[in-house]
Amino acid sequence: MANLPRVTILSGAGLSAPSGIPTFRDNNGLWENFRVEELATPEAWRADQDRVTRFYDWRRANTRACQPNEAHKALERLQAAWGPDRVTHVTQNVDGMMARLSAPALEMHGSNERLRCGRDARHPCVPAPLGSSAACACAACGAALRPDVVWFGETPRHLEAIDAAVACADLFVSVGTSGTVYPAAGLVHRARECGVRTLEVNPKPTPGGNFDAVLSGSADVVLPRLVRRWLETGTLAVDLEDEQHGDA
Repeated sequence: MANLPRVTILSGAGLSAPSGIPTFRDNNGLWENFRVEELATPEAWRADQDRVTRFYDWRRANTRACQPNEAHKALERLQAAWGPDRVTHVTQNVDGMMARLSAPALEMHGSNERLRCGRDARHPCVPAPLGSSAACACAACGAALRPDVVWFGETPRHLEAIDAAVACADLFVSVGTSGTVYPAAGLVHRARECGVRTLEVNPKPTPGGNFDAVLSGSADVVLPRLVRRWLETGTLAVDLEDEQHGDA
């Protein structure tokens, strides 16, 4: 294990899209005629807790109807084989898919599978119920519970741990991210500053030429092949030999 390389993987909506989970701005970004960006804010919660709760209950129900795909499973296999000290998975997703596989991930935007106190974030989180969460209240203070997710205007989580994982990696991989949401979008630049090789896996590679290598394709197709090669060779090769999934 000590001789194995270190890889830090950042995942976005493209990791879970093959499971059938809509990306953040699918369907024109509307829910009951509201833009998603209008619902995922502290201001929206203060203005109408019921509406925001119903939106996240709806998202959670959709997610629970889906299953982890081959990309999730490939990451779980890699972590299980090499260990969490060699494989760090940072995710922007709030769907809890990796948790279903008991695979560790730094959830920088939280998880919609948990609820937390809407008044004091220091109070303990609880698992989200199977149905509506509208009647859920904090056991510590009685306040309404909100989704344990990071909304627009709030600070993403685990930033110090994420920075350390990127800085000490041999390879930084971005999987299915838009490259537009910060601070996650800045991690590739941090990796390059530290001399870390960078790889993007995406059906539509992001513009800018920020990555040393790009594999164009769906995560559930590319990642299993990439992980299989890593496990067979004990290296972090960034091509798929004769596989036609992009340039390396």
